[in-house]
Amino acid sequence: MTLLDMFSALAGVHVQADMPLMPLCGPLLLLCWPRQNKPCLPPGPAPLPLLGNVLSIDTKEPWLTYTEWGAAYGTWADSMARKVVVINSQHVAEALMDKRSRIYSDRPYLATVEPFGWSVNFAFTRYGDEWRLCRRLFHQTFRPDSALKFRPMQLNRARELIVNLIDDPRHYHSHFATFSSSVAMSVAYGYQTRPRDDPLVQIVENASAIGFELLTPEKAMLLKLFPFLLRLPDWCWGSALKRDAEVSTHRMTEVTNRPFQYAQEHMADNLSLSQISMVSDNVQRMEKLDQASKPILETALKKAAVTAVLGSYETTTSTLMTFALAMVLYPDVQRRAHAEIQAVVGGARLPTFEDRASLPYVESVLRETLRWHPVGPIGIAHGTSSDDIFNGYFIPKGAIVISNIWLNNRSSLAFKILKLLCRAISQDEKRYPEASSFIPERFLDVNNALTDDDPARYVFGFGRRACPGRYAADASLWSAIVTMLATVEFCSAKDDQGKVIEFTPRFTTGLTHSPMVFPCNILARSRAHSEFVDAFRTGI
Repeated sequence: MTLLDMFSALAGVHVQADMPLMPLCGPLLLLCWPRQNKPCLPPGPAPLPLLGNVLSIDTKEPWLTYTEWGAAYGTWADSMARKVVVINSQHVAEALMDKRSRIYSDRPYLATVEPFGWSVNFAFTRYGDEWRLCRRLFHQTFRPDSALKFRPMQLNRARELIVNLIDDPRHYHSHFATFSSSVAMSVAYGYQTRPRDDPLVQIVENASAIGFELLTPEKAMLLKLFPFLLRLPDWCWGSALKRDAEVSTHRMTEVTNRPFQYAQEHMADNLSLSQISMVSDNVQRMEKLDQASKPILETALKKAAVTAVLGSYETTTSTLMTFALAMVLYPDVQRRAHAEIQAVVGGARLPTFEDRASLPYVESVLRETLRWHPVGPIGIAHGTSSDDIFNGYFIPKGAIVISNIWLNNRSSLAFKILKLLCRAISQDEKRYPEASSFIPERFLDVNNALTDDDPARYVFGFGRRACPGRYAADASLWSAIVTMLATVEFCSAKDDQGKVIEFTPRFTTGLTHSPMVFPCNILARSRAHSEFVDAFRTGI
């Protein structure tokens, strides 16, 4: 449903925005009103008075609208005093957000962030002193050299994951979530999660479930257009948004305060075991500060810690779900990856990070998993802090800048034509032939060596707003994927008559994109691995 459909339903009338087609296409899509005395802007679809084109955007899958408009116009227009730039090219994204990061590092105002309690996540904080402090605290813990010391723990958690998958394969999504949260919970709070059914992991899952669905710029625009929706009485039609906001705020308060309180209460115990966390390390520093500075640092510390946990939960869990889906749909890929591990590692032990350079096909599987269905199809929007001119186009201060990383694979001929006309970064058919298929070999050259093309360069974001935890996230993903490929097999599920259960993959919508739970079987590969699991199970 688009915002135009929502508006029509609320108003009780049918509203239609004329969108004449023009054969233009380009990597840079600008949404702004033409201004006098500024460089000329290519035309876009005809806007509605005051509202522009905002009501025509698909609120569930906005990247589809951006792709269609890009194929039709190359550039397009919006209003509501907001100018939007949609980028379909990695080169252009790097040119703007990396090389001109001083201009492109802000965040646009999202009307849903504050009402839904998500202002505690500094990923949505405006570019300024508060963001710099949060980022500094985060970087101290997750910078590349610091991330190396997490690797033994990540491998240990990956092996816990295997135990859970073999013991209880039906709830594989829950096991992925526990694994994803465990590293960040340990590093941020010094909290050791239970192998399964951890209460704090459940709090993280509850907070994420509602938030990521409602934090897109398009739904924020809906709330900006109709702010009265937050003031409707509970009995009134349309009050669901207000109730969601109240629930989300409560959950975000809980996920921010409870782990932080745990870290404070267990500081002495963790220090005696030489277990330093982001919170305990900085709480000690706070003791040396004056009273006026302590609240500022504590607020920033809470934001940095909860951002680490929420970011790890959503991105890593979704990527592992994509990996599992690919293994079920492309069994030949799974067989080749397992054969490579057997050839390099053998069956007497499990892979470690020292083996990573010797496993190029496994690495290509990870890269293709990131590219095939990116967690953030349009990432989190950037904002411009000053006017800019790029390739003769005027980009005004306060513009919303979106990287269109992925577009959906629809079967209609019209949409396939659109894909050819306007390519999202990860779906460029010239760069990635058969882009909708899972083909890890695309990242290997004729000598079976990895190419320089690494999707991590765009799926983790651009510029100063790129994910600061990407090095730890990359290690977590690799440790989980290589351990699963070595020890378990993902197979198609079968019914009572032994027939394969056919299914069409479904995906979540909103700020993130993740496969929903699908039918599959997960089996231990060998008796040796079953014995390993039994031995490891006794130690957890």
